[in-house]
Amino acid sequence: MPADFAKHTLTATYNDLAETRALVAANKGEIACIILEAIAGNMGCVAPKPGFLEGLRQLCNEEGIILIIDEVMTGFRVAFGGAQERYGVRGDLVCLGKIIGGGLPVGAFGGKREIMEKLSPEGGVYQAGTLSGNPLAMSAGIATLKLLKEEGFYARIEEKSAYFEKGMRQAATAAGVPTSLQRVGGMFCTYFQAEEVFNFADVKAETPKIFAKFFRTMLEEGINLAPSQYEAGFMSIAHSTADLDQTFEAAAKAFKAL
Repeated sequence: MPADFAKHTLTATYNDLAETRALVAANKGEIACIILEAIAGNMGCVAPKPGFLEGLRQLCNEEGIILIIDEVMTGFRVAFGGAQERYGVRGDLVCLGKIIGGGLPVGAFGGKREIMEKLSPEGGVYQAGTLSGNPLAMSAGIATLKLLKEEGFYARIEEKSAYFEKGMRQAATAAGVPTSLQRVGGMFCTYFQAEEVFNFADVKAETPKIFAKFFRTMLEEGINLAPSQYEAGFMSIAHSTADLDQTFEAAAKAFKAL
C-alpha cells in the first residue's frame, strides 16, 4: 500500500469498540468511513464480540460516518443475508465477491440509495469493470442463489460444520494439543493455542509455526487445508460425512505428530 494512501487511513483493533471511538473522537469530522469484515476471515475466523458491530453502527450514525461491511467471505456463507442478517446490523455499503458469480470472476458493491445515486449514470462518480454483468458469471450466480434458497440448505451446512468442529476438537484433545477452534456457521479456523482469539494481537507468535507443521502432515495424509494460519476454512454442501471422517483420521495423525 502506498505511503501517501496509508497516511490517510487509521487502523483500529478488531473487537475493540473503545479504541475505535477514541480514534473517531481524536479525528472529529475527518473520518469518511469505517471498513471491516463483520466476521474477520483474514486472520482466521474471529467473530465479533456482542455489541461490537452494534456499537460501530451507532457510532457511525452519531458521527455521520459511512459503515462499509466487507461480505466477500461472509456473504451467503453464514446466512443467506450474510453476516448482516446473522447479527442484525446493516452497513451503508456492502462488498461481495465471486460467490455472486457462482465462483467465477466478479465482484459487486451496493448500499443506500443516497450513496448509490452518486454513481454514474445518475451521479458524477464513474465506475465500471470488464466483467461487470458478464452473462456467464451472472447465470452461474443465479443458479447458485437458487441452490442456497433450497429448503434446509443452511441447516445442513450448520450440521456438517458442527460435526466437523466436534471431530477436530476430539482429535486435538486425544493428542493433548492445545487448540482454539473458532467457528461461525460454515466458517472455521483452528488456532494452536488454548486461548481464544478476539483480534490479531491475540495470536501467539508460535501458533503459525505449529500450524505449518500441522498443514504439511495433513497434506501428506491427503487433506489440503488453506495454507496459512490466518486463512479461514469453509464448509461446502458437497462435503460428505465420509470426507469429514477422513479428515478426522488425518488430523489425529497430524495432532499426534505435533
